[in-house]
Amino acid sequence: MRHAKAGRQLRRTGEQKLALMRGLAMSLIEHGAIETTEAKAKELRPFVEKLITRARSGTLHDRRHAARHVQQRAIADKLFAEIGPRFQKRNGGYTRILKIGHRKGDGAEMARIELVEG
Repeated sequence: MRHAKAGRQLRRTGEQKLALMRGLAMSLIEHGAIETTEAKAKELRPFVEKLITRARSGTLHDRRHAARHVQQRAIADKLFAEIGPRFQKRNGGYTRILKIGHRKGDGAEMARIELVEG
C-alpha cells in the first residue's frame, strides 16, 4: 500500500526520478518551455517552482541550494540573473501546463510546460 506516499513514481527509482527532474528543470530554465508527458510535467511543476522561489531572493544560501539541482553554471546564472528577478512581484504560479494531445508512437498524453510572463 502507498499510504502517505505523495507524488508520482514514474516507474523509476528515487535516484532516477531525481535525475530526470533535474534534467527537465535545466531544460525548462534554459529554453523557457519544453514538451514532455503530462505526468512528468505535473511532477516537474513543484520542483521548478521551488527553484524559482529560491532564485527570487538570490542569497548565497539559496544559490547553493539551487546548485544541487541545477548543475550547469550557465543555467544556474540564468536562473538567478534573469528568471528570479522576472518573478519578483509574483507569489507562485510561475509555470503553465498546456495539454497538446497524444504522442503518435505510444499514445501517451503530451503536455507543454512553460514559464509564464513575469
